[in-house]
Amino acid sequence: MFEKSDKVKLIDGGICAVSDVQAAGFKEGKYGVSIIVSPNSKAAGVFTSNKVVAAPITHTKEVLKDGRLSAIVINSGNANCFTGEQGIEDCDTIVSHASELLGIPSSEIASSSTGVIGRKMPMDIILPLIDKVYPNLDHSMEASTDATKGMMTTDMHVKQGAVEVEINGKPVKIGGICKGSGMIAPNMGTMLCFIATDAEIDSREIQIAIRNAVDVSFNMVVVDGDQSTNDTAILMANGRSGVDVAPKGVINKDFQNALTYLCMSLAKQMARDGEGETKFLEVNVEGGRSPEDAKLAAKAVVSSMLFKAAVFGEDPNWGRIVSAVGYSGCEFDPDIVSIAIGCESLFRNKDTDKSVYLVKDGEILAFDGTENLNKAEKLMASEDIVVDINLNMSDGEATAWGCDLSYDYVKINGEYTT
Repeated sequence: MFEKSDKVKLIDGGICAVSDVQAAGFKEGKYGVSIIVSPNSKAAGVFTSNKVVAAPITHTKEVLKDGRLSAIVINSGNANCFTGEQGIEDCDTIVSHASELLGIPSSEIASSSTGVIGRKMPMDIILPLIDKVYPNLDHSMEASTDATKGMMTTDMHVKQGAVEVEINGKPVKIGGICKGSGMIAPNMGTMLCFIATDAEIDSREIQIAIRNAVDVSFNMVVVDGDQSTNDTAILMANGRSGVDVAPKGVINKDFQNALTYLCMSLAKQMARDGEGETKFLEVNVEGGRSPEDAKLAAKAVVSSMLFKAAVFGEDPNWGRIVSAVGYSGCEFDPDIVSIAIGCESLFRNKDTDKSVYLVKDGEILAFDGTENLNKAEKLMASEDIVVDINLNMSDGEATAWGCDLSYDYVKINGEYTT
């Protein structure tokens, strides 16, 4: 399982914890705008793998081709997706408008959108919102919070964080904000994440670092199994710390650890804010034939609608767990599998009394009326549910996060466009 380096510590400030980074945001009714500025940064991003791609992703990929970025403009309420050439033109208009205000070349400004698909951008609302947000750009925790609020849709809570890591005796800061509550599935999901750092690192290594972090964080979150058209995770590095974190093209392991830890924190914040969520779900898999097999198993369990419904109903239905592992595609022998459930991980604390084995080395321990089943039923009342699975095949490990499936999820999405 991933462990945070002792050199990494949590700090306040969100994305504005990073030197020379400013942010602002405002939301009015269904629509919002946020702006992030990190002048003269190197940058790279990871985007949706959906074949339906929103206009701002097409635009931003073009901007990032030379690896430079100074600002990002984000709008919420409209995804600017399936909008044809008009959607691209609207991206250009938004970026040009922001360029004039910020004094930054259009070629160094990315655009991002989240909201309803297939509707034209309400430019008569978005452009005035940019005008309203721009004067409030600031380097503060409050500014980071405002920027996060400006890009929220069905989100209920602000999601942000920052860390500091010591490298070569000097502090390097990394801060980020994100949004995401529904349509979150492996390979990212209606999630936007923007991260800044004051490290010195070229765009090629930034691409590697953000991909490494995303693969074990955002790509391991499942709320409803749907995949968005607008997924975006961008990392900007302005170099203000003067610390080279990728000398000779090799990424410093403590920097990667800090970035991964921050992304995992943001990913878990999204899982805790899943639409209609009443319980947070973590699935840990050990003993996979490979890390890829462990990922398959963890994702399958956290994605299982039947198991998510069981979590909502506080039912330790381990049959739904073993069934999900069975169809996951991983190498799997049910005669040797172990499954535990509770509100704390047995993998991290083998002496905990807050988890109980349902199946151990293929032997069922949770029959009707057994102490193990009775204990599991009581533990399922917790707000945090942890499932530990040991496939006992080799040493592959993975962790996935999600939430339960409640009545409110259907209600929220049934009313989304009204």
